[in-house]
Amino acid sequence: MKKTPTTMMGRRLGGGGKDPPPPVVRRLGGDITIAIETETETAAPNDECEKSSLSAQDVADRLFRDSEILAPMVRASTTPLRVLALSHGASLTYTEEMIDRSILQAERSVNVELNTIDYRVPLSSYSTKVQRRMTSDVDNPDSGGGSVLLRIDPTIEGGKLIYQIGTGESGLALLAAQMVIDDVSGIDVNMGCPKKFSVGGGMGSALLSDTNRACDIISTLRRNLGNTPVSAKVRLLHPTDPRPTLHFVRSLIRAGANAVAIHGRIVGDEGHVMARWETLVEVIRQLKITENVPIIANGDMYTRCDILEMKERSMCDGVMLARPALYNVSIFRRGEGGGGGNNTTTSLVEGVMDDDEGESESTKTTTTTTATTTTTVLPLPRFQAMEHTGYHGYRSPLLRSRTSIVQEYVAQCVRYKNHSKNSKYVVLEMMNGRRAPTNRVPYLDMTFEGGQTIANVCKCRSLDDLVRIWDVRHTIPLPKTGQRGGALPSFREEDGETKKYGGGNNALLFGEGMTMPAAITEDAPSHHYDDRYFLDHDAFRREKNERCDFADVVVDIETASSSGDPRDCERDNDEKKTEDNESCNNGD
Repeated sequence: MKKTPTTMMGRRLGGGGKDPPPPVVRRLGGDITIAIETETETAAPNDECEKSSLSAQDVADRLFRDSEILAPMVRASTTPLRVLALSHGASLTYTEEMIDRSILQAERSVNVELNTIDYRVPLSSYSTKVQRRMTSDVDNPDSGGGSVLLRIDPTIEGGKLIYQIGTGESGLALLAAQMVIDDVSGIDVNMGCPKKFSVGGGMGSALLSDTNRACDIISTLRRNLGNTPVSAKVRLLHPTDPRPTLHFVRSLIRAGANAVAIHGRIVGDEGHVMARWETLVEVIRQLKITENVPIIANGDMYTRCDILEMKERSMCDGVMLARPALYNVSIFRRGEGGGGGNNTTTSLVEGVMDDDEGESESTKTTTTTTATTTTTVLPLPRFQAMEHTGYHGYRSPLLRSRTSIVQEYVAQCVRYKNHSKNSKYVVLEMMNGRRAPTNRVPYLDMTFEGGQTIANVCKCRSLDDLVRIWDVRHTIPLPKTGQRGGALPSFREEDGETKKYGGGNNALLFGEGMTMPAAITEDAPSHHYDDRYFLDHDAFRREKNERCDFADVVVDIETASSSGDPRDCERDNDEKKTEDNESCNNGD
């Protein structure tokens, strides 16, 4: 199949002259003021000519060594969050997991309006009922052309985007990779998702117990993708014994994997329980002794102090963040020293994994005193449970206001015409800490400067509503929204009266000194996933478990229709998929 020329390392989006660069988010100063300007992004670390002379491992080394990566998260790792993460210092981002059969149903096109590359399932692929719903969706007019599975901004994401495949078959994996290879920098295979819809198809964590099939997928991709690197994201295979994980990862590397990311939980671990750092550290340290590919650590790094601790103790080549990035994506801002650490207690790497005296990592505490400093090695569980203070702690001055982060995210959703339901879901995930480890929750501030609440956001039914709730002033027009019109200005109290902002050619600004706008009305259009997932999660799960027989039927239907949009923006079973995503947003 002949493809339109792409722009990955400076290539053009289409024919004709040079395409104008898209708007780019840029910090002007303060916590919540940004502007959209037109400028050309810095070239990727390796342009096309240079890349062509490199091996796949050379490319992987450039991508993954000393990296800080936005993890693949179902629904969350779409264009707005990926671009936002890059603007705050992320080295790389992953797409959300995309099932191999899904992308094979898509058609690639150049979106001249947004200056993006779109992979879209044509409208004709859906039933007549779904087509009617999509074409009449006034709040999401972009759906009229079919479901967007993947939208890439090549000017911003060029050289910084890894495509993650959900697959259980090497042949389908190769076809899926070949579909997108010109628009991404690497291909990753998901070997960690533990949910039924993934495991039932032989994908995700099912591959952890089938080394031969997992290696066949990696070797098939490696043989056929030239110098595009192939990686895998896995979980620990045993809670305390590093050997099963070491055997599995080394098998993948022998099969041709150019990098491996390891999540510090086993299948069955809940997100509110601490990641198993002790086992993860031991696995990575032993891999670094024998292997020469980048190894990425993933799991519960909520502060830059955590990031430095993991880097020093494990000697990993990079870190991957999921839930901490959703909590505040500005955690990627490195500041002085890059990694950071607690300003009163600094880790000591030397001797941490030396067990000559038979003392376990969980009980060891080492103190070394020099003429000028005292350095203490804390047991990892104690370190994970402590409140990190200072320059790289929970309230680091490097971090941006969480209110401004959500505002920036909503603005990016407007800029990329993101589906309103997907946008709302991600905002709600940004607002709560129910999947954070219990010991971390006391340190996570869940308040917002404008008084926004989960209940208030749950009432939103469109991007217009999110713009109002978060008081986002904008000049990028919203999609046409029927009676709502086009761009809908936000509101702010100023000198005792409400004033409108919007329109004109001014820079995109976010409101300061926000006050809550009028409540969203209850008679807004309906949507498919259940807000109780966020409002009363325990009750939601109890009701779901009581309907387990019905849920199994939904899973069967979902598997049969996996060629649709993996974000389920157009499916009727969003409620079930939302619950399934609880573990598949499992970068953390």
